[in-house]
Amino acid sequence: MPDAEDVRRIALSLPDTTEKIAWSMPTFRVAGKMFATLPEDETSIAVRCPKEERDELVLAEPGKFWIADHESQFEWVRARLHAIEDEAELRDILADSWRQAAPTRLLEAHPWLGVVAGE
Repeated sequence: MPDAEDVRRIALSLPDTTEKIAWSMPTFRVAGKMFATLPEDETSIAVRCPKEERDELVLAEPGKFWIADHESQFEWVRARLHAIEDEAELRDILADSWRQAAPTRLLEAHPWLGVVAGE
């Protein structure tokens, strides 16, 4: 089961990612744009996710994904770390969020991050 240190290590391994404390929690940003947070007690992560996809995720895996009330109008979804299978799944979740926030120049410079395994 991945933990907060795995989130930090994997997020910071993505190109041009920095960590910044905001709202009293760690946030991870690519080129200055936030793509992940470690909210509250660091037992979950919040990541970017288009509303249509996040609704499908929540319906398909409600034990893993949910939408925080204060984030419902935004394109963010939360994932419980204990429900994430392994580091590979965590990396896919973080990389997908990173791609949504990264500028085109970074996407073009790192084509290996352009698609999720299996797509």
